[in-house]
Amino acid sequence: MSEASSKTIFVVGDRLPWPDDSSPAHEKGALDSGVLIDSGSRVPCSIRKISALGATLVTDQKTATGSQIAVELGNGQRQAGTVDWVDRSELGIRFDERVDVLALINRELVSQPVERRSMPRVELRCPVHVKYGEHFQPATMRNISARGLQIEGEGLPGAGTYIAVFVEGLNIPAGEVVWSRDGLAGIEVFEELSWTSIIPWVREAIRKGAN
Repeated sequence: MSEASSKTIFVVGDRLPWPDDSSPAHEKGALDSGVLIDSGSRVPCSIRKISALGATLVTDQKTATGSQIAVELGNGQRQAGTVDWVDRSELGIRFDERVDVLALINRELVSQPVERRSMPRVELRCPVHVKYGEHFQPATMRNISARGLQIEGEGLPGAGTYIAVFVEGLNIPAGEVVWSRDGLAGIEVFEELSWTSIIPWVREAIRKGAN
């Protein structure tokens, strides 16, 4: 694939987007940029995860827990909130008001050139089945984008394995495991998933109350 997709994750469901794991360092892509607004100062930051309730930011700004700040997203939208935690170069913001994550995803898509419009990463956990070789077993999807997905399960195959993933309501092209460790695996699909197929699936998942 010619370009690396963003590693920023849009979290579906009413959850604070505190990372329960770190993306492997060898995953391709950079994080989406934003601006941290703190006491009138504007400091560049990167957005690791964002949900309806908050965001995890990467920044060099020294901000205390409990501080009232705001984050300006790449599309210009500004969200005020409170710093919930700080850990080295990361901090978690709890928004004052809910954010429509699907609207954020749509804005992200609209901001891209039409001919290169590509679905960003969405964290949406749901049951899947994976097939590789003679194996056919259950697993859990953790996130999905136009170019691939991350799954969790026992006995997942190693890097270089060709694999097919089956999930209700969405046709996922076959792909290849590009990394595998600690019960997690990253899969790069051979044919890019279109945003026009993922968006309705995500919308239906939200309607059903996806985690």
